[in-house]
Amino acid sequence: MARISDETRRNNETAIRHVMERLLAGDVPPGGKCDIKTLAAQAGVARTGFYPKKNRDGSPRPGPYQHLAEEFEHRLTELRATGVIPDPRAAQIERLKEQVAGLKERLATRDAQIGGLTDFREQALSQIAAQRMEIERLRDALAAPSNVRALPNSSGASAP
Repeated sequence: MARISDETRRNNETAIRHVMERLLAGDVPPGGKCDIKTLAAQAGVARTGFYPKKNRDGSPRPGPYQHLAEEFEHRLTELRATGVIPDPRAAQIERLKEQVAGLKERLATRDAQIGGLTDFREQALSQIAAQRMEIERLRDALAAPSNVRALPNSSGASAP
């Protein structure tokens, strides 16, 4: 792999910083995110330049643009800590997560209401059934020969 010249490195760093500012300002290209992959693609540099390398003896050495990747991640973390989400897609995901949480809460409340109303309905039907059975028992008792007498109908009187 060939080494890049100092001039090419400076030009690449300038391009990376320009793209970094755009991404952090929220100008994320369609299909991209506010991340190192999109940063490298938009700046026209290899993504591997943002990560540490190893020398032939196995000792680590920084990638040519690793300091820019660290700066980008640091600034992105600071923005997120202040509540600003530069990636509109990530902001939409957060907004949808909040909306889903609200809908789940509403659904749980509705399920509880439905459960309470179902219990009330069952209790009301049980009471109606018990009252009907009592009415039928009283009618049977009235029809059977016994000392139970029916009260006279008062068609002219009004109910209290």
